[in-house]
Amino acid sequence: MAFPCHRIRKNFFLHFPAHEVAVAFEISYCGFWAARHFLNYGWQVTVVNPADIKRSDKHRYQKTDAIDCRHICNQLQKQELKPIFIPTEAQEQLCSLLQQRNHITKMLRKQKSFIKASLLYAGIAIPEQYDNPNWSHAILDWLKSLQWPQTTGAYSLHSKLRILEALHKEYLEVANQLRAWCRKHRHKDYYLLKSIPGIGGYLAAAVLAELGDLRRFDNERQLSNYIGLVPGIYQSDETSKPMGLTPRSRSLLLSYIIEAAWVALRRNPEMQSYYCKHIGKNPKAIIVKVAHKMIRAMLSVIKNEKPYQLNHSLVNKQPVTA
Repeated sequence: MAFPCHRIRKNFFLHFPAHEVAVAFEISYCGFWAARHFLNYGWQVTVVNPADIKRSDKHRYQKTDAIDCRHICNQLQKQELKPIFIPTEAQEQLCSLLQQRNHITKMLRKQKSFIKASLLYAGIAIPEQYDNPNWSHAILDWLKSLQWPQTTGAYSLHSKLRILEALHKEYLEVANQLRAWCRKHRHKDYYLLKSIPGIGGYLAAAVLAELGDLRRFDNERQLSNYIGLVPGIYQSDETSKPMGLTPRSRSLLLSYIIEAAWVALRRNPEMQSYYCKHIGKNPKAIIVKVAHKMIRAMLSVIKNEKPYQLNHSLVNKQPVTA
């Protein structure tokens, strides 16, 4: 639903002059621009996650916009709504650049699948040394050198390869722009995050794009909850069962941090030592614990404004092969 902001403001000032105004609404595909617009009027703005709004069974069978609005107003009046963070326009658009890079990544994978499918359809097997997710220049040269009985088949493949090349070029350019923006506008935080073993330039930029200023989090628990690195659990009476990580998460950033935790095991002696203490347990559970330690390190370097310091007493210990 689009917000007729100017009309809303005019009606409030016309019918309720000299009154304080409080606005609450669910976040939707429209983003946060309306919330920032209302904040510029000096109004109190509460944006909520639809999943956080308390609803009775009755609302499953009687749902209209008017009923939903009255329900949200009642909860706002009782201060029962849990607001979510409203990012700045710059923060929101930086995050959109990160999402665009992720979208291009999916398009790249899809294009590679198209190419492999066309080869399979033509009865052409990819050599074993090339058959892996990371396509090097060697496999691209092999694809371009394939001999086809008909020129149309060759043109079809070369067309797919040109699309793949254009996507790869855009993939690199978007990542470069993301890092360049963070180096220019978030210079201090960018290099503080990069000082943590396992976090490179792209992940540091992704963290800043998804989370903004980490100083707004009071502790590591809040940050982990926001990212979604917390376990889900279902307990009823004496029955209790784990549900893995909660699906309510910043899924893209969460996957990046889990991947970075594996890298940290090779580069950080402290993480290696921690992993050694838990060898024999479920590796997936251990890597989540390592990711928790990385989140703690991220918040620490930002709050203390000091680069990460390796524990040199552990440097000479045998590294772990993850």
